[in-house]
Amino acid sequence: MHKPHVTVAAIVKKQNEFLLVKERDKLTKQICYNQPAGHLEQNETLAQAASRELLEETGLALAPIGFLGVYNLHADNAVHYLRFCFLFEAPNNIKAPTPIDSDIISANWHTLEQIKSLPLRSPLVLKCVEDSLSKKALRLDTIYDD
Repeated sequence: MHKPHVTVAAIVKKQNEFLLVKERDKLTKQICYNQPAGHLEQNETLAQAASRELLEETGLALAPIGFLGVYNLHADNAVHYLRFCFLFEAPNNIKAPTPIDSDIISANWHTLEQIKSLPLRSPLVLKCVEDSLSKKALRLDTIYDD
């Protein structure tokens, strides 16, 4: 049976900027940018996983305000990712991000135009940002959790 990698991502908006993390790709060793994102862990909901990843990678404790969608990616590394993307809104006076995860080099705010010029971890990074600007987020209860 095929088992895709279930991942979550946090689109964090503050006015006209988005929070991205700078990291080194473990396969290519290249510096790249991504949303705070990672794998779903046992016994957590998708929304909890997104909040956990956000905290680990930026030091920011926020709750999602909406569900942006499910993204299907067959990556160049032959891995199939099933990404669940959540929308977060940061207050204007939020503290500076401070990554806890040692794999994260830094976390910073970027405009859409800046994001378009960065080396991105995958095409989903830009796709999710653009979708957050063009699509209405779904309610969190769109996803059933028992």
